[in-house]
Amino acid sequence: MEKLIIALIIAFIIFELVEHAIIPLVTLIKQRKKKSAYGPTNLLGRTGEVKKWEKNEGYVFVNGELWKAGSDLPFSPGDRVLVQKVQGLTLQVGALLK
Repeated sequence: MEKLIIALIIAFIIFELVEHAIIPLVTLIKQRKKKSAYGPTNLLGRTGEVKKWEKNEGYVFVNGELWKAGSDLPFSPGDRVLVQKVQGLTLQVGALLK
């Protein structure tokens, strides 16, 4: 009977260790390796719509947000663009190939 109680206590301690230490640690390590789904770097390759454009810069709507953008190409409101580069909080965009 004593051996059964000791075995149950050891099993309980091991279970609690796995549940409260090992599983959260493994989950944390996996999440750190994932690429962020937010922020400017996630915008590369996304398409957007030009909202306002004058000369070589303007504002585009990408991924639910309005971003300042620049390009060597002229655009007009309503044009679809492709995000090619992110410099700080300014996007470099190009024409969307059809």
